[in-house]
Amino acid sequence: MKKAFVSSVSLLALSLPVHAQDAVQQADDSYFLEAQEQLARQIALEPNTGQAKNVIYFVVDGLSIPTITAARILEGQMRDVDGESNRLSFEDLLPWSALSRTYTHDAQVADSAPTATAMFSGVKSVNGTIGVTQGIELDVCASQEGNEVTTIFEQAEAAGLATGIVSTARITHATPAATFAKVAGRDWENDTNLTDEARENGCKDIAAQLIDWPAGDGFEVVFGGGRGNFMTAEQADPEDETQTGSRADGRDLVGEWQAKHDDGVYVWNQEGFDAIDPANVSRAFGLFNRGHMQYEADRETDAAGEPSIADMTVKAIELLQKNENGFVLMVEGGRVDHAHHAGNAYRALTDTIAVAEAVTAAMEAVDPQETLIVLTADHSHVFSIAGYPERGNDILGIAGVADDGKPYTTLGYMNGPGARLDEPRADLTDVDTTDPDFLQQALVPLGESETHAGDDVAILAQGPWAHLFTGILDQQVIYHVVNHALQLDQRAAN
Repeated sequence: MKKAFVSSVSLLALSLPVHAQDAVQQADDSYFLEAQEQLARQIALEPNTGQAKNVIYFVVDGLSIPTITAARILEGQMRDVDGESNRLSFEDLLPWSALSRTYTHDAQVADSAPTATAMFSGVKSVNGTIGVTQGIELDVCASQEGNEVTTIFEQAEAAGLATGIVSTARITHATPAATFAKVAGRDWENDTNLTDEARENGCKDIAAQLIDWPAGDGFEVVFGGGRGNFMTAEQADPEDETQTGSRADGRDLVGEWQAKHDDGVYVWNQEGFDAIDPANVSRAFGLFNRGHMQYEADRETDAAGEPSIADMTVKAIELLQKNENGFVLMVEGGRVDHAHHAGNAYRALTDTIAVAEAVTAAMEAVDPQETLIVLTADHSHVFSIAGYPERGNDILGIAGVADDGKPYTTLGYMNGPGARLDEPRADLTDVDTTDPDFLQQALVPLGESETHAGDDVAILAQGPWAHLFTGILDQQVIYHVVNHALQLDQRAAN
């Protein structure tokens, strides 16, 4: 497909008016010619108005636009090519784009819970809540009744499609939880997190809601972290016997899933994942860490081994494609957000690059003509690219010297762990700022965690009705485009 696309672009470029090129002195300039090629690609784009058989959401938690730019440069520099003109795979594979306005019903700056609800259910809601409307009261279980939403995954199950979720974070964390859970408090990941009021009013924790999810025949694929929320406090973790599960209610949710799905396989390490044969398995449940999965940069050090986000994406697609009606899959690069919170640009960027590899793998595994792929973020971060570094300067390196006589890096944060309380800015003269563990400097000291930001984030898409992603859209419009492309209401009616 890619070769055919390039050929059509080349033919189109050759058909551009010759007189337009002769009319300007810069016609032979390399940037001029490159721009003409880009124009040709834009002209060649044709809207796909067919019904989508499949949808893949790529949600890169905290993927601000500066994160895309810095990851693009780093990926190129890691390959010893020009980073500034480099392109991450999704920049070419997902040609339709828009900006997403991420404010929530009650906040200028969003958290991941209501933003995921917006993308999967089509409404803005309240920070700290999942799967509910604006009528909710934060952390008040009794307010959930009548305010629950229906997710695109529940609609897909009702219409006979397969569904799956993949995340490098805990599978009970905000973004993956928003595909199925309804809670007034996003932290209610297992029963010990429930408030007394929540218990008194019969609210379920997020892990229990996944296992008890009543939609269709349930998710065909669940891959991620968060194993502890599904195990009892008496069960030793298989990867580290000094650790146990977190549940106090005695429910062995992994065992319950296995008893419910005799057509499925549960895995917790790389060996088990590799053994999953889509030809012989109908569904899979993989929890690869007691908590969040490893950052991509640290994945090789995991004791039991963890699959990459690209490998999980491909395996999920292979399992979901067994349903001839199609599928809806959510893939979250969840740890980009966590690295930014830590003030650690290196891991945020390398996890972004890993997502780009997953997009490439997904495009090779599906028919792009019948698959709508949407890549976006739930919110931004206070991460910036600044100074006047020369082209080719290490993106993780020094940009210049500030008025205090000390070097400063190209990458930095508005707030976070990289600032020192009541101390002068550190002198980076003899510091290796390219070290993976280096924390970029910040302006405002927040020792525990850098914050989200309120600026718009990108939406990139390809496939049926992807052209509707244009302009500046409220975040909840993403759900409505996906629903329109899938025509789930008509499918359920038939």
